Amino acid sequence: ATGRLVSGDPPTKEMPLHAAFYDSRSQAGAIVHLHATHSVALSILPVDDAANFLPPLTAYSVMRLGKVALLPYFRPGDSAVANAIKGLAGKHSAVMLANHGPVVAGKGLEAAVYAIEELEETARLALLLRGLPARGLDDAQIRDVVTHFDVEWD
Repeated sequence: ATGRLVSGDPPTKEMPLHAAFYDSRSQAGAIVHLHATHSVALSILPVDDAANFLPPLTAYSVMRLGKVALLPYFRPGDSAVANAIKGLAGKHSAVMLANHGPVVAGKGLEAAVYAIEELEETARLALLLRGLPARGLDDAQIRDVVTHFDVEWD
């Protein structure tokens, strides 16, 4: 594909974002991008680890998302976001655009939708638990899920 419009409505201004995911993740069959309330709220707060933005609270977030990287703020439609995504070298199936929204790649549309729903629910949990002595998955539990379900993690 050359990115040239053949017919129909023009593509979203976020086309460079979507194209970068397809270019860097050969297994991606669908990309979903939302402006979801809880994940955006979490992206506005300070984070400890931008490479692992979403805390591993449940096995399902680890299974469906792997590590979620937080990218810095880019103006919507800024083509520089494509370079930031390509800079991750395809290591993340999900990223969070600071102050903007999550982007998730999946093998197909259904998988991408389930994954982004999991991302939003995990962000909601993280906000609800913020400041509380929450007990997320420990390293051994994460490794067990990663190994058992063949999840990209490192």
